[in-house]
Amino acid sequence: MEEEKQTAADNGRSAASGRMDLGEVIRYLVMGGLTTLVSWGTYALFARNLGMGITVSNILSWVCAVIFAYLTNKVWVFHSYSWKIGFVLREVALFISARLVTGVIEMAGVPLLVKAGLNQKLFGVKGMLAKVAVSILVVILNYVFSKLIIFRKKEKQA
Repeated sequence: MEEEKQTAADNGRSAASGRMDLGEVIRYLVMGGLTTLVSWGTYALFARNLGMGITVSNILSWVCAVIFAYLTNKVWVFHSYSWKIGFVLREVALFISARLVTGVIEMAGVPLLVKAGLNQKLFGVKGMLAKVAVSILVVILNYVFSKLIIFRKKEKQA
């Protein structure tokens, strides 16, 4: 059983060789899409069904999405199976810190790009091109932080 977990943990892990694992990237993007649905769904639940204000609904939906993203990234994307409290607390702290950093980048990046001239309409929404550009950067950064820092596999000792 332990050997199966180790094999699953090593499956697709090429951190030591520096190669990108396409399966891992696809799993990351799928889970990211589901995380977005969790964010939108909980926002609608809090704002419409529970009558909470926009700011509170947005904060709570972000918290729900981050929790969902942590769990799905831990188990299904990066195969981090340790549930030891110290290990999990370290991962959670790093995960939340990384998401706060990319959240600030998103909050600051969109207005900066719009001010810099990337305010063209996309889907009929002014500044949407800036939003899409920043979102792509945020997804890439979240993946890099998760792969290289948060769920990093230590090289096996010889």
